[in-house]
Amino acid sequence: MDDLLSEFDMRPQPTAERPLLGLTILVVEDSRYASEAIRLMSLRSGARLRRADCLGSAERHLNVYAPTVAIVDIGLPDGSGLDLIRSMAEHKTAGQVILGTSGAEREEAEKQVMEAGADGFVSKPVPSIAAFQAAILAHLPQDLHPKGPRMAAITSVDPDPLALREDLSHAMDLLALDAPPVGYLKRFLIGLARGIKDQSLENKAQEMSDTLRATDRAALRTLLSVRIQAMPEIV
Repeated sequence: MDDLLSEFDMRPQPTAERPLLGLTILVVEDSRYASEAIRLMSLRSGARLRRADCLGSAERHLNVYAPTVAIVDIGLPDGSGLDLIRSMAEHKTAGQVILGTSGAEREEAEKQVMEAGADGFVSKPVPSIAAFQAAILAHLPQDLHPKGPRMAAITSVDPDPLALREDLSHAMDLLALDAPPVGYLKRFLIGLARGIKDQSLENKAQEMSDTLRATDRAALRTLLSVRIQAMPEIV
């Protein structure tokens, strides 16, 4: 606890333009597209960002340092983010903020993360930089807030298309497996579809059954392939 308080004393002070200046945010998120959006919002807000794409990577990060803020997706490739939230909540240090996030089943997800010990919930996609900042500032001690009034940035961010291509390709790779992880893949695609406002993809993901018949798998692969082919070439 003393180390964390000392870090607060030494870190740069937040400003109206950069209200999260000096914070270190750990985002535990398997989607490159969602991670890139959080990275851009963190950058605009003054925070430093570190990313873990699974529980194992997150645990390695946490063995080295204690982030000021952790944003944990509950659907991860190697397990549930709820387990990580519970563990972090048990060993939480003074001033630390734990937020859960999900792009699928949002109401149920919010209930689950709060029961696991999180301070709050952030649904994906985050609509604006102002909403991102507000979700974090709402749980920080008052002395870590910027002094005086500030202009809230209501603009959104535009993640690198390469991140989206990687997510779509990742889903394609999972569908090519003999036994795809249907539950995980369904949540992944719903969250991604909502992030890019792709209603057709979201509808197709919502229709996925636990068995995922060969015809449904082929139709989903075709839809993803069309999305990838329609993207600009990366040069």
